Amino acid sequence: MAQKTSRDIGPVVLLGPPGAGKGTQSKRIMERYLIPQVSTGDILRHNVAQGTELGRAAKAVMARGELVSDDLVCEMVKKRLCNPDCRRGYILDGFPRTAAQAGWLDALLDDKLFDNSRPTRAWPIVMSLDVDYNQLLLRITGRRSCPTCGRIYNVHFQPPRVEGICDLEGSRLVTRNDDRLEVIQPRLAAYEEQTRPVADYYQRTGRLVSVDGDRPADEVTAQIFRILEDQHA
Repeated sequence: MAQKTSRDIGPVVLLGPPGAGKGTQSKRIMERYLIPQVSTGDILRHNVAQGTELGRAAKAVMARGELVSDDLVCEMVKKRLCNPDCRRGYILDGFPRTAAQAGWLDALLDDKLFDNSRPTRAWPIVMSLDVDYNQLLLRITGRRSCPTCGRIYNVHFQPPRVEGICDLEGSRLVTRNDDRLEVIQPRLAAYEEQTRPVADYYQRTGRLVSVDGDRPADEVTAQIFRILEDQHA
């Protein structure tokens, strides 16, 4: 992949449905620009495990079988973004999940999180990985993984040399429950209902950049790198 660089790029938000390739592309951005991935799931688990005040509040909410409120999630994210490793930029994973969270993030970045002179105070660079619905189904339902080494295959696009067998370990490949058609269709519907308003929010503000996620992963990465470089040219 492209040579690593330590330039400032600021906040990065990748939007897209399950199977769009956000995980792969996030990892490549992290490796190229040497910035962290800020995952709301990781932040929540860390706060609960450390027994912080926010973690205790979240744990009590989850114990009641309720969803953690925006207020709690946003406060955890705010504290995480103040860490030194986020000074040059970061990739947000699982956030913002609602239009309200997107508005909160804008207000935070416009207020006091970063010094006015720092590039990292810029608005997030928001990219939408657009993938055809039928292509998504093939990507997800075709996924098979090796239970021994964890290598991922796809029966449609990247099959093993021997059907159903890992090339490296010789183990029989398995299908994750989350990759089954009866599971993924409701997940895609939920994405459209819950997360689409986030894309609409950034579209209204003129900051949503579309990326052709149907292309091979390396070409998608090249598109993303061009967008990031152009934003800070």
